[in-house]
Amino acid sequence: MAEQPKSVWSSISFWRRSAAWVTGFAVVLLIWLTFDTIGQITMGTDADLQNGVTKRVPAPTVINYNIKYEMNEKRGHEAPVIGEKESFFGKEWSVDEAAALLHLGKLTSQAKNCMNCHTLLGNGAYYAPDLTKAWLDPAWNNDGPMMGMTGKSTREEAMAEFLMHPSKYPTHARMMPDLGITAEEAKGLVAFLKHMSSIDTNGFPRNFGKEQGGTYAK
Repeated sequence: MAEQPKSVWSSISFWRRSAAWVTGFAVVLLIWLTFDTIGQITMGTDADLQNGVTKRVPAPTVINYNIKYEMNEKRGHEAPVIGEKESFFGKEWSVDEAAALLHLGKLTSQAKNCMNCHTLLGNGAYYAPDLTKAWLDPAWNNDGPMMGMTGKSTREEAMAEFLMHPSKYPTHARMMPDLGITAEEAKGLVAFLKHMSSIDTNGFPRNFGKEQGGTYAK
Protein backbone atom coordinates (compact mmCIF):
# COMPACT_ATOMS: atom_id res chain seq x y z
CA MET A 1 0.00 0.00 0.00
CA ALA A 2 1.58 3.30 -1.11
CA GLU A 3 2.25 5.98 1.50
CA GLN A 4 0.05 9.02 1.24
CA PRO A 5 2.01 12.25 0.75
CA LYS A 6 2.31 14.32 3.96
CA SER A 7 0.95 17.85 4.05
CA VAL A 8 3.54 20.59 4.44
CA TRP A 9 1.42 22.00 7.26
CA SER A 10 2.06 18.92 9.34
CA SER A 11 5.81 18.96 8.72
CA ILE A 12 7.85 19.70 11.83
CA SER A 13 10.85 20.80 9.78
CA PHE A 14 8.67 23.31 7.88
CA TRP A 15 7.54 24.97 11.10
CA ARG A 16 11.09 24.99 12.48
CA ARG A 17 12.39 26.72 9.38
CA SER A 18 9.47 29.15 9.42
CA ALA A 19 10.07 29.99 13.07
CA ALA A 20 13.76 30.59 12.37
CA TRP A 21 12.99 32.92 9.43
CA VAL A 22 10.35 34.87 11.35
CA THR A 23 12.63 35.22 14.39
CA GLY A 24 15.54 36.35 12.23
CA PHE A 25 13.39 38.93 10.43
CA ALA A 26 12.00 40.23 13.74
CA VAL A 27 15.52 40.60 15.18
CA VAL A 28 16.73 42.55 12.12
CA LEU A 29 13.62 44.76 12.24
CA LEU A 30 14.06 45.49 15.95
CA ILE A 31 17.73 46.38 15.44
CA TRP A 32 16.81 48.75 12.61
CA LEU A 33 14.01 50.35 14.65
CA THR A 34 16.34 50.77 17.63
CA PHE A 35 18.95 52.67 15.62
CA ASP A 36 16.25 54.71 13.87
CA THR A 37 14.70 55.65 17.22
CA ILE A 38 18.08 56.63 18.67
CA GLY A 39 18.62 58.90 15.70
CA GLN A 40 15.17 60.44 16.12
CA ILE A 41 15.49 61.20 19.84
CA THR A 42 19.15 62.27 19.93
CA MET A 43 19.33 65.90 20.96
CA GLY A 44 20.47 68.32 18.28
CA THR A 45 23.29 70.82 18.56
CA ASP A 46 23.58 74.59 18.62
CA ALA A 47 25.07 74.38 15.12
CA ASP A 48 21.88 72.70 13.91
CA LEU A 49 19.83 75.63 15.18
CA GLN A 50 22.17 78.19 13.64
CA ASN A 51 22.02 76.38 10.28
CA GLY A 52 18.24 75.94 10.34
CA VAL A 53 18.48 72.15 10.64
CA THR A 54 15.31 70.76 12.20
CA LYS A 55 15.78 68.12 14.89
CA ARG A 56 12.98 66.33 16.70
CA VAL A 57 14.69 67.25 20.00
CA PRO A 58 16.49 70.59 19.56
CA ALA A 59 19.57 71.68 21.51
CA PRO A 60 19.16 73.44 24.88
CA THR A 61 20.04 76.72 23.17
CA VAL A 62 16.62 76.64 21.52
CA ILE A 63 15.59 78.77 24.50
CA ASN A 64 17.31 81.61 22.61
CA TYR A 65 14.78 81.32 19.76
CA ASN A 66 11.15 82.15 19.16
CA ILE A 67 9.00 79.01 19.06
CA LYS A 68 5.68 78.67 17.28
CA TYR A 69 3.28 75.76 16.92
CA GLU A 70 1.71 75.54 13.47
CA MET A 71 -0.38 73.10 11.48
CA ASN A 72 1.70 70.95 9.16
CA GLU A 73 -0.68 70.03 6.34
CA LYS A 74 1.56 67.24 5.05
CA ARG A 75 1.70 65.51 8.43
CA GLY A 76 -1.87 66.33 9.42
CA HIS A 77 -1.05 67.77 12.81
CA GLU A 78 0.68 70.71 14.47
CA ALA A 79 4.45 70.85 14.75
CA PRO A 80 6.93 73.21 16.43
CA VAL A 81 8.53 75.87 14.23
CA ILE A 82 11.80 77.44 15.40
CA GLY A 83 11.90 81.11 14.43
CA GLU A 84 14.26 84.03 14.90
CA LYS A 85 16.40 84.61 17.95
CA GLU A 86 14.87 86.31 20.97
CA SER A 87 16.22 87.10 24.43
CA PHE A 88 15.36 84.78 27.31
CA PHE A 89 15.34 86.43 30.73
CA GLY A 90 17.06 89.40 29.12
CA LYS A 91 20.04 87.64 27.53
CA GLU A 92 21.29 85.11 25.00
CA TRP A 93 22.44 81.94 26.72
CA SER A 94 25.65 80.17 25.72
CA VAL A 95 25.70 76.43 25.01
CA ASP A 96 26.99 75.61 28.50
CA GLU A 97 24.69 78.08 30.25
CA ALA A 98 21.61 76.79 28.43
CA ALA A 99 22.49 73.16 29.15
CA ALA A 100 23.03 73.90 32.85
CA LEU A 101 19.78 75.87 33.10
CA LEU A 102 17.83 73.11 31.38
CA HIS A 103 19.40 70.52 33.67
CA LEU A 104 18.38 72.56 36.71
CA GLY A 105 14.82 72.81 35.39
CA LYS A 106 14.58 69.07 34.79
CA LEU A 107 15.93 68.26 38.27
CA THR A 108 13.53 70.78 39.81
CA SER A 109 10.55 69.24 38.02
CA GLN A 110 11.56 65.88 39.46
CA ALA A 111 12.31 67.21 42.96
CA LYS A 112 8.96 69.05 43.12
CA ASN A 113 7.10 65.99 41.77
CA CYS A 114 5.42 67.94 38.97
CA MET A 115 4.17 64.70 37.40
CA ASN A 116 2.09 63.97 40.50
CA CYS A 117 -0.42 66.45 39.05
CA HIS A 118 0.75 67.35 35.52
CA THR A 119 1.52 65.45 32.33
CA LEU A 120 4.96 65.91 30.73
CA LEU A 121 5.52 64.39 27.28
CA GLY A 122 2.75 61.86 27.88
CA ASN A 123 3.86 60.85 31.38
CA GLY A 124 2.28 61.88 34.64
CA ALA A 125 -1.17 62.66 35.98
CA TYR A 126 -4.24 64.45 34.67
CA TYR A 127 -5.24 66.38 37.77
CA ALA A 128 -3.66 69.60 36.49
CA PRO A 129 -3.01 70.99 32.97
CA ASP A 130 -0.71 69.18 30.55
CA LEU A 131 2.62 71.02 30.51
CA THR A 132 4.06 69.59 27.28
CA LYS A 133 3.27 72.78 25.34
CA ALA A 134 2.66 75.10 28.30
CA TRP A 135 5.16 77.66 26.99
CA LEU A 136 2.87 78.17 23.98
CA ASP A 137 -0.30 78.75 25.99
CA PRO A 138 -1.72 82.13 24.90
CA ALA A 139 -2.51 82.93 28.53
CA TRP A 140 1.17 83.94 28.74
CA ASN A 141 1.04 86.20 25.66
CA ASN A 142 1.58 89.94 26.02
CA ASP A 143 -2.19 90.44 25.99
CA GLY A 144 -2.90 87.31 28.04
CA PRO A 145 -4.37 87.26 31.55
CA MET A 146 -1.26 85.86 33.25
CA MET A 147 0.89 88.72 31.99
CA GLY A 148 -1.57 91.18 33.44
CA MET A 149 -1.97 89.36 36.74
CA THR A 150 1.74 89.01 37.41
CA GLY A 151 2.61 92.50 36.18
CA LYS A 152 5.59 91.19 34.21
CA SER A 153 6.63 92.33 30.75
CA THR A 154 7.82 89.02 29.26
CA ARG A 155 6.39 85.53 29.01
CA GLU A 156 9.29 83.92 30.88
CA GLU A 157 9.20 86.41 33.74
CA ALA A 158 5.44 85.95 34.15
CA MET A 159 5.79 82.16 34.23
CA ALA A 160 8.64 82.32 36.75
CA GLU A 161 6.65 84.67 38.99
CA PHE A 162 3.66 82.33 38.94
CA LEU A 163 5.81 79.29 39.75
CA MET A 164 7.32 81.04 42.77
CA HIS A 165 4.01 82.40 44.11
CA PRO A 166 1.12 80.33 42.65
CA SER A 167 -1.23 81.06 45.54
CA LYS A 168 -1.19 84.77 44.61
CA TYR A 169 -2.55 84.09 41.14
CA PRO A 170 -5.71 81.94 41.13
CA THR A 171 -6.14 80.35 37.71
CA HIS A 172 -8.22 77.19 38.17
CA ALA A 173 -10.51 75.65 40.75
CA ARG A 174 -7.62 73.25 41.39
CA MET A 175 -5.03 75.62 42.78
CA MET A 176 -1.34 74.90 42.42
CA PRO A 177 0.28 74.66 45.89
CA ASP A 178 3.22 76.81 46.90
CA LEU A 179 6.20 74.45 46.46
CA GLY A 180 8.88 76.82 47.69
CA ILE A 181 10.42 77.21 44.24
CA THR A 182 13.37 79.62 44.25
CA ALA A 183 14.05 82.26 41.61
CA GLU A 184 16.82 80.16 40.01
CA GLU A 185 14.67 77.01 40.08
CA ALA A 186 11.79 78.93 38.51
CA LYS A 187 14.08 80.18 35.75
CA GLY A 188 15.25 76.62 35.13
CA LEU A 189 11.69 75.30 35.06
CA VAL A 190 10.64 77.91 32.52
CA ALA A 191 13.64 76.98 30.35
CA PHE A 192 12.63 73.32 30.69
CA LEU A 193 9.06 74.16 29.62
CA LYS A 194 10.25 76.23 26.66
CA HIS A 195 12.55 73.45 25.49
CA MET A 196 9.73 70.92 25.88
CA SER A 197 7.50 73.04 23.65
CA SER A 198 10.15 72.84 20.91
CA ILE A 199 10.19 69.03 20.85
CA ASP A 200 8.37 67.46 17.93
CA THR A 201 5.91 65.14 19.68
CA ASN A 202 3.98 64.12 16.55
CA GLY A 203 1.10 66.43 17.42
CA PHE A 204 0.82 65.47 21.09
CA PRO A 205 -1.18 66.67 22.90
CA ARG A 206 -3.79 66.32 20.16
CA ASN A 207 -5.78 69.41 19.13
CA PHE A 208 -3.74 71.66 21.41
CA GLY A 209 -3.88 74.50 18.90
CA LYS A 210 -7.61 74.13 18.27
CA GLU A 211 -8.37 74.13 21.99
CA GLN A 212 -6.07 77.04 22.75
CA GLY A 213 -6.97 79.22 19.80
CA GLY A 214 -4.53 78.59 16.98
CA THR A 215 -0.97 79.66 16.37
CA TYR A 216 1.22 80.65 19.31
CA ALA A 217 4.09 82.87 20.30
CA LYS A 218 3.49 85.35 17.51
